[in-house]
Amino acid sequence: MSGSSGRRKRKIRWSKLYSYGCFRPPHTLDSDPGQQLLGQPGFSRVVFCNEPQLHKAKPYKYPKNYVSTTKYNIVTFLPKALFEQFRRVANLYFLLAAVLSLNSFAPFNPISLIAPLVFVVGVSMIKEAVEDWHRFLQDLNVNSRTVRAHVGGGLFVEKTWQGLCVGDVVKVNKNEYFPSDLLLLSSSFEDGICYVETMNLDGETNLKVKRSSEATLDLANDQAFSDFKATIRCEDPNPHLYTFVGNLELNSVTHPLCPATLLLRDSKLRNTDYIYGVVVFSGPDTKAVRNSTRSPSKRSRIERKMDLVIYLLFSMLLLISLITSTGFAVLLKSQMVKWWYLSLQDDDPLFKPDPLFKPSAPEVSGFLQFVRALILYGYLIPISLYVSIEVVKVLQAMLINKDIELYDEVTCKSVQTRTSNLNEELGQVEMILTDKTGTLTCNQMEFRKCSIAGASYGGNINKIDCAASKRMNVEVESYRFSMDEFETQSQSFEMFDFSVADVSTEKAALAGQKHMQNSSADCSRISSAEGEPAIKGFNFRDDRLMNRKWVYRSNLFDVTMFFRVMALCHTGIPVDGDQAHKLKYEAESPEEVSFLIAAQEFGFQFFQRSQSVMYLKEFDPSSGKVVERKYKLLNLLEFCSARKRMSVIVSNEDGEIFLLCKGADNIIFDRLADNGRSYQQATTLHLSDYAEDGFRTLAFAYRKLDAVEYEKWNSIFTEAKTTIGPEREEVLIEASEMIEKDLILLGVAAVEDKLQKGVPECIDKLAQAGMKIWLLTGDKKETAINIGFSCSLLRQDMKQFHLILGKESAASNRLKMKKDILNQLEGFQKVKSEERNKDAPLALIVDGKVLEIALRSDVKDQFLPLAVDCASVICCRVSPKQKALITRLVKEHTGKTTLAIGDGANDVGMIQEADIGVGISGMEGMQAVMASDISLPQFRFLGRLLIVHGHWCYKRISKMILYFVYKNIAFGLTLFYYEVYTSFSGEVLYDDWYMALFNVILTSLPVISLGVLEQDVSSEVCLKFPALYQQGQKNIYFTWSRIIGWILNGIVASLVIFLANICTLSTFNKDGSFAEKAFAKDGNVADITHLGAMTYTCIIWTVNCQISLIITHFTWIQHLFIWGSIIIWYIFLFIYGALPPDISKRGFRVLAEALGPAPIYWLVTLLVVVVALLPYFIHIAIQRSFYPLDDHVIQEMKYWRKDIGNNNLIWEREQNNSVMMTQIGFSARVDARIRIMKENLNQKGQLIYRSVTSSPIFRSLTSSPI
Repeated sequence: MSGSSGRRKRKIRWSKLYSYGCFRPPHTLDSDPGQQLLGQPGFSRVVFCNEPQLHKAKPYKYPKNYVSTTKYNIVTFLPKALFEQFRRVANLYFLLAAVLSLNSFAPFNPISLIAPLVFVVGVSMIKEAVEDWHRFLQDLNVNSRTVRAHVGGGLFVEKTWQGLCVGDVVKVNKNEYFPSDLLLLSSSFEDGICYVETMNLDGETNLKVKRSSEATLDLANDQAFSDFKATIRCEDPNPHLYTFVGNLELNSVTHPLCPATLLLRDSKLRNTDYIYGVVVFSGPDTKAVRNSTRSPSKRSRIERKMDLVIYLLFSMLLLISLITSTGFAVLLKSQMVKWWYLSLQDDDPLFKPDPLFKPSAPEVSGFLQFVRALILYGYLIPISLYVSIEVVKVLQAMLINKDIELYDEVTCKSVQTRTSNLNEELGQVEMILTDKTGTLTCNQMEFRKCSIAGASYGGNINKIDCAASKRMNVEVESYRFSMDEFETQSQSFEMFDFSVADVSTEKAALAGQKHMQNSSADCSRISSAEGEPAIKGFNFRDDRLMNRKWVYRSNLFDVTMFFRVMALCHTGIPVDGDQAHKLKYEAESPEEVSFLIAAQEFGFQFFQRSQSVMYLKEFDPSSGKVVERKYKLLNLLEFCSARKRMSVIVSNEDGEIFLLCKGADNIIFDRLADNGRSYQQATTLHLSDYAEDGFRTLAFAYRKLDAVEYEKWNSIFTEAKTTIGPEREEVLIEASEMIEKDLILLGVAAVEDKLQKGVPECIDKLAQAGMKIWLLTGDKKETAINIGFSCSLLRQDMKQFHLILGKESAASNRLKMKKDILNQLEGFQKVKSEERNKDAPLALIVDGKVLEIALRSDVKDQFLPLAVDCASVICCRVSPKQKALITRLVKEHTGKTTLAIGDGANDVGMIQEADIGVGISGMEGMQAVMASDISLPQFRFLGRLLIVHGHWCYKRISKMILYFVYKNIAFGLTLFYYEVYTSFSGEVLYDDWYMALFNVILTSLPVISLGVLEQDVSSEVCLKFPALYQQGQKNIYFTWSRIIGWILNGIVASLVIFLANICTLSTFNKDGSFAEKAFAKDGNVADITHLGAMTYTCIIWTVNCQISLIITHFTWIQHLFIWGSIIIWYIFLFIYGALPPDISKRGFRVLAEALGPAPIYWLVTLLVVVVALLPYFIHIAIQRSFYPLDDHVIQEMKYWRKDIGNNNLIWEREQNNSVMMTQIGFSARVDARIRIMKENLNQKGQLIYRSVTSSPIFRSLTSSPI
């Protein structure tokens, strides 16, 4: 194992080059105020390095490195799962009913109530256990990752993450994740430097530079750890990602530690071969885990509303139970005491008294009858509803998981519904909060365009302009001029005011007015953003620069200097490439890598660097050959968020000294010399075009330095670098300002933070579906805005509100900062109210520092209403805690269903806070996936998940619940009517087996098929008309009006069924009493057995035919379940009647001998079904004819082919209506672009018309006689 310790250390000592960041002179213990806190509460942790055995006993026993995201464990599963089940009011009721059924006066056998309750609760608990088991397996996958850990004697062996303990020394290799929070001891660089990617924690794409303490730099190989012992005293575990206070006691010397020495779990080692570190915080103590919360138990809005429906049904149950008990008590007191047959029991000593019949205490009998009625009418409360929904949701989740359209062939991953409780919630999402890096973007930068010496290169027509031009070709006719003599190509070309790359593209655009049918050729000029470029990181197409043709440009020196800045102004390192003569690069930021690749393609290959020299292979225009040149690196002024620029000072082989600078355009423009602004105006126009395309831009400039001036400045800068104290950073910045001035602008380079495949199209569909999308990122504001344009969350005509703190406010106290924010919010509201166009799109861009104050209780009431009213909100520089807080406040303030989607550990908080949490199972860690309710391979699948499956699941569950309410009311109320009919006798109309089979067998399968297979429209139609999704957002299928309507429908059906059967089998005497009619040919009358079987048959037919009217998408499965359930009833009735009388009791041969031969039995069934379903049929006929919903219109278009004769005009009209109110997304940007083009066309047309009509020739023609 120790053989690997011989890996050669990299000789570059970055600490000698860097000026800022963590590379400050070693500070003393006295200079750091945090050191004074060690040993006090909150700063009491002690870690014994390389001695993990000391942490196995108190007081230094710490948690192991095992991390769990499960809801339950073996101990907590039973109590927590039971609590979850009995949070449901229906289950509470049936628990009470099961307990009461143990009494002697219960109408049913106790088993008939206890068994269904145990089954329902048991199935739900098993489902919870299975879903939590899958979470456990994913946890096991992460916890089973391996890392090399020191076991003694300089030997490192593979060890699982969960097996690590505090104090273990580990070795992490390049591109591996850190298994826990580690103290960096040494690295493959001599000065203990390493590069860390924290994108999984804070969303930032730039690499962070970490540095070990100088005391541990000699721990250079495996063997060096054989005798290593040290003690760390530091802060206790906390969620703060950017703070760390501690010291290292080594060889009786104490060395201070800072955040730059701590490597956090879930961050990744980059551009460094290996590092050694010691575990400081493990498992639940790590900062990443501390930023997450336990998996919450989430319930959908429909399920919570279903509890209210149960309360309503329970109120009905109480009402009819009260009527039953009151009626019984009144009859018992007034009439039953006179009925002679009820007094026979007094004379029979063997007769057991009925506890309900106590004439002497009618109040007691009435109360007992009330309790009995609560159990008898319990069928009003659908106990099987919950278990049916659980089964349906599991089957829905299986269908979603098996959807081939949600499978990513690149990663070989598909969607995984980790929690099926929220299926219907997917159809009601109104707010989406998304991460940027790894969620919308691939974290891959591509060089796309550049502006050099005032000329733009690589700029083909973008997709927005191409789509707008094709639509303008159809609509622009009404905007053209009617004067034939002025309809020339030059005038028609005015509508194509594009930024094109070369003359051929201009000609193609010009020719497009007459030959627009050749649109595929035009669109082929769009840069291949969607396809994979031939060279990774370089997606540039322009013949004027490629293949060394830049040597023919007029401003050759400026072009050459532009490429030199690109090749020299960086911190990159060349590594071996896959192709001959092609290198790969590693750098702090992906932008630098793309610049180095681009420079290589243009003929300026950076191929080697030493401590102070950088080597290029340049194409020499004069000789036409590639020559090697070396540049001495004199100073490096690295990039930081405050400076927003980076500079290097180099001297070439001729001794000339140049300052090469790149940075934000506004920063560079402020530092230009008077003679360095030649290209500023043209460059500014190009910057605007690049920004609209969503590209990141950096301006390039240079300055030639005099040797004397440089030496003078260098002495000042060197003195600033050696300054010790808090003012060091400020002194360094002032020194940099002295030299970074009087620059000469060369141009700008544009790189694209490449979006994942299909992201703009997905956002467009989501926007058309009525969803608002908020972007929450840890990246800087400029980057976030670029991505906003790139994925069409922003558009050029959108008014942007930038809520930021000025320099003065940022440096002041919180009271002044709060006042500044409130003033800005008040100003934004004023601008918004004064806006003439109330539908004008607004965007809000917020900084993380502002959010700290804006989310406080006294400011959020002004901030949140403005943010929610904006079409797009972008929050940048936000921490994981802020993401979670924003999600919670948006959810609480709006009351709308929120969905959060992310891919990193920094997104876990918002994923768990949102109503629905979606994790991206991409290339990064699995923390987001393990905390999510649903995982997706890529963001683009979110569109189909919500618009198709969410829409279907919402309507399926809504219809299913309403149907359950209907069928249980239709069935349960017949028991009540029979009680009233029999003077509250307490006799049960139906056989016990009939009661047991109703919900379990005879009506269960059709409703499950409804919940699993129902489709109002196909998936293609859902995606073509995303506005259909808004039915779920408005909850139009589960409103109280619909709920009450279905309850009334059930009441009407129960009345029709019961009265039809009673009237058929009975007649009225002259005194108004009922008398039985002949039922069979021999004159026999029907008894309770016949009445019960006939009524039950009518119920089975009615509820199963009713569901056939609800279903809009039939398959053979629905037909089998619906008509099969009816057939099963007859089969059961026949077999049950064939059993011996001691088993079948009063059902003995009831079908074969009594009901079957009686024609009235079949006629009543037919009549009842028709009459009972007539109200619903009339309702849907009226609704579809006069008040159709969107899905009704589309169904008619599809099934009645209404669009065929109208050239698809109806389809196009409905599609246009779908995007009419959309303010973000690709379609909205195209519409905005068309409006701008039409306005420009109209203005230019008027200008031409005025110039022509005012010309002397026109005047002479119009004034001369004909």
